Amino acid sequence: MDLNNILSQLETASEEDIEKLLQQYNVENTQTFTFDPKEETLRSKLCHGVLTVLGRQVQPSCQKTCLETLRIMSRDKRVLAPVATKEGMLTLAGMARLRAGEEQDADKKSSQEQTLSEENKRVVVEALKCLCNVVYNSPAAQQVCVDVQLVRGLCASLATARTWSHEVGLFTLRLLFLLSALQPAVRGLLRREWHAVRLLTEVLEHTLDVRWVGPYEAARPDPQAVSMPAENNERAMEALKAMFNLTLSETGGEEDDHQLRLIAAILRHLLMLKTETEEKTEEAHSHAVNLLNNLPVSYLDVLIDVPVQGGQEKYAGKNMDAIEVLLDFMEKRIDKQGSNYKEGLTPVLSLLTEGSRHHREIRRYIKAQVLPPLKDVKSRPEIGTTIRNKLVRLMTHVDMGVKQTAAEFLFVLCKESVDNLLKYTGYGNAAGLLAARGLLGGGRGETQYSDDEDSDTEEYKSAKPFINPITGHVEEPMPNPVEEMTEEQKEYEAEKLANMFDKLSSKAVVRQGVD
Repeated sequence: MDLNNILSQLETASEEDIEKLLQQYNVENTQTFTFDPKEETLRSKLCHGVLTVLGRQVQPSCQKTCLETLRIMSRDKRVLAPVATKEGMLTLAGMARLRAGEEQDADKKSSQEQTLSEENKRVVVEALKCLCNVVYNSPAAQQVCVDVQLVRGLCASLATARTWSHEVGLFTLRLLFLLSALQPAVRGLLRREWHAVRLLTEVLEHTLDVRWVGPYEAARPDPQAVSMPAENNERAMEALKAMFNLTLSETGGEEDDHQLRLIAAILRHLLMLKTETEEKTEEAHSHAVNLLNNLPVSYLDVLIDVPVQGGQEKYAGKNMDAIEVLLDFMEKRIDKQGSNYKEGLTPVLSLLTEGSRHHREIRRYIKAQVLPPLKDVKSRPEIGTTIRNKLVRLMTHVDMGVKQTAAEFLFVLCKESVDNLLKYTGYGNAAGLLAARGLLGGGRGETQYSDDEDSDTEEYKSAKPFINPITGHVEEPMPNPVEEMTEEQKEYEAEKLANMFDKLSSKAVVRQGVD
């Protein structure tokens, strides 16, 4: 459609004609993501014109159509100046039922949302989508959101999460994630003044159907139950991303202690859930790992301390189900071909490393799975399909961060003992870590560990004297080349060697006797 034609009619046409005109434009451009640079000025004028229409008292169907047009326009960051103003952002916030900068009673807001017609709900969703696009593409719009305290309205909406339709919830959470990611200054305000961490925790409790059976213990998910609905999973992922941003800074205080332990318990519950596809389950576990890394490591005891469900006697009654899930997740990330190890693998490696460093039972359990007592000493440590083999291979990875993280993980499992590490990896694979730690000559790291001893298998004890410390395995003996020679060949080689020594002596490279 000709943009000049649309612009000329926007000023004079009736509401009904404007709606039809913009509907036609929306249909033609619904899949348009790249725009003609020559029409930037016209598209910017169209944004202004649509906002003007939205400022009138038009019907919800016309509002929805205008917002759809604005959403298409907002894909182009170069035309957003008319929208990224206080007036423009407040117009969109009003359409999204977000009361920027104002207190609003949660019960009142909840009843208002429940009485909205379906048409009005579509207006709210379209307005939220527009806000997400505009905030993502416009730093000016982000600053306006800070100035008008839009996050306050978002937090008021979080308090009514149980009444949300799926899309209202999804895009409210996404908008909160975007603002907390792109404007770090609002994170502290969200935490301290508007209690966003608590509100997001409640959203997750509701979305993941958490039922508490102890202070920080959720009921075990029914293994026969259907998997978590896709829509619930989508909202939970957005809430976790927003929560990740808000927990990046330092935490402290009794309220934070309780709140963060609740989060750890909810994340344990999430790790035990299945979604509709394996891919989505892995995505959920990835977000759980990222958020767990933000929590103080002392709170990881919540993952294994579940008295109602019980645990394993050999690990002091602790429950290792969540740790087993994390180990499985780690191995899947290692096996994933063509994946970005730095983003996909190092977070879970770091989490398990710190968990093992500070929690004895976690370390003992993981060591039993990753570094069981050695039996096969004939194969190189990096050759094979066990999780130990895979991790040792990572110790020589081209990415320095991946290499260091994998080596540190194994080092901690060995209680930071150089001798124990070399037993499982060989000196060649461990050299980088030992050099960085100043431990090439042996010794231990700085962390203090319990005195429980690791028992060696009979196979390892009998083979230990013959293990090459560099490669970490028993090598086949090298054939003696002299044994295959005839007497004449031996005599020839001896004469050749004598001649070489004579030449070295004559050139004073080798001197006989002592000066």
